[in-house]
Amino acid sequence: QVQLVESGGGLVQAGDSLRLSCAASGRTFSRYIMGWFRQTPGKEREFVASINWSGSNTVYGDSVKGRFTISRDNAKNTVYLQMNSLKPEDTAVYYCAADPSLTISRREREYSYWGQGTQVTVSS
Repeated sequence: QVQLVESGGGLVQAGDSLRLSCAASGRTFSRYIMGWFRQTPGKEREFVASINWSGSNTVYGDSVKGRFTISRDNAKNTVYLQMNSLKPEDTAVYYCAADPSLTISRREREYSYWGQGTQVTVSS
């Protein structure tokens, strides 16, 4: 099984940038698709971004296109989410997810493993 630990969240002002990290255990990490989701209290978990095992294929949620970038460093067993031009609407708990799938997915239920989440707060 894969263990995921997110880090890098914090409090920033609108327009600032943050980079989230997700450290994964296991030597099979490079064979997993990885995803980022976010959730605010009382709302459904929202898809943010996903990346395939090689990093050659990515997909983004509409609300973050052009601002966020997902990437991975398989040598470090880590996936990243670079968040630029942050808005107050981006405030949420951000979750890292993984699954031994061949194709990336926007769907929460298709990911088998989840991290504990990291809080991102964007003030206006």
